[in-house]
Amino acid sequence: DGGWMAFSQHYFLSAWIPDQSQQHNYSTRKNSINQYIGGFVSPAFSVPSGTTSTQSVRFYAGPTDQNSLAELAPNLNLTIDYGILWFLASPIYWLLTHIEPFVGNFGVSIILLTVLIKAVFYKLTETQYKSMAGMRRVMPKMQQLKESYGDDKVKLQKATMELYKKEKINPFNGCLPMLVQMPVFIALYWMLMRSVELRHAPFVLWIEDLSVMDPYFILPLLMCGSMYLQTTLSPPPGDPMQAKVMKMMPIIMGIFFLWFPAGLVLYWLVNSLLGIAQQWYITRKIEATYAAKGS
Repeated sequence: DGGWMAFSQHYFLSAWIPDQSQQHNYSTRKNSINQYIGGFVSPAFSVPSGTTSTQSVRFYAGPTDQNSLAELAPNLNLTIDYGILWFLASPIYWLLTHIEPFVGNFGVSIILLTVLIKAVFYKLTETQYKSMAGMRRVMPKMQQLKESYGDDKVKLQKATMELYKKEKINPFNGCLPMLVQMPVFIALYWMLMRSVELRHAPFVLWIEDLSVMDPYFILPLLMCGSMYLQTTLSPPPGDPMQAKVMKMMPIIMGIFFLWFPAGLVLYWLVNSLLGIAQQWYITRKIEATYAAKGS
C-alpha cells in the first residue's frame, strides 16, 4: 500500500505522495528524446449523483533532509543514495548530525567525527605502522640480499621470506588494516557527498560552504603536503618504479582533490594529520624498544 514517486537531483528532491492507505500502480517510461516520464494510477472510485468527493495527493519539492523525508512517507529517506555501503554511511551520518548541535559547526563536527573513527581503528592502524616500522628496520638487510643474489629472483624470494620469518615480520600486516578500513572511508566519502546539511554550511574564515570546493585551494594544498610528509615516514618500496609512484601520489591526489567539496578535503586532511601523529608516536616507541633491547 501507499508508496511514492520521486525524482532526485543531488541535494534536492521532488516527490508525489498519494494516499498511503490505498494501493497505487506506479510506472516509468522513456520517450523518443530520452526523457524519463513517471506516473501512478490510483484506485477507481465512484461519486454518487448529488454528492462530492475529494482526493488529495501531497507534493514535496525541497532539500534531501533525512528526517523530513522519513516523516513524509515510509522509506522516502532512502532516495538519499549512499551506494552499496549505505549500512555504514547511515550510522556515520547519524553521528555527524548528533555531534553538530554540541559544537554548532559542521566543519568542527567533521574533525571530531574523523578523530572518533581514527580512535575506533587505532589498534588496527597500530598493527599496520608496526609492520611498516619492522620493514624499515630490515631494509639494510634486504638491500644486502639483493646485492648477494642479483638477478636470481627465486633465491632472493626464498632468502627474503627467511628474513621475514627470522625477524618476525609479516609484510601482509601492513595491508590488512588498510583493507578493513577502506569500506568505512568510502562510506564516509559518500555520506559527505550526499548530505544536504553541508550545503551553505561555513567552517572558518574563507570556507563559507563545505559542500563546494575551497575557493583558494588552501585545504587541498595542505592535504597534499600532509600526504607527502606521510610518505617520508613510510619505508620506501623495493621497486624503483613503485618508489616514483609513491612520491607522485600526493601531487596526483592534491590535483584530484582541488575540485572536491571542502568538507571532504577537510576530512582527508585531518585523517592524514592524525595518521602522521600516530605513525610518528608508534615508530618512536618501537625504536625505543629495540634500542633498549640492543643495550
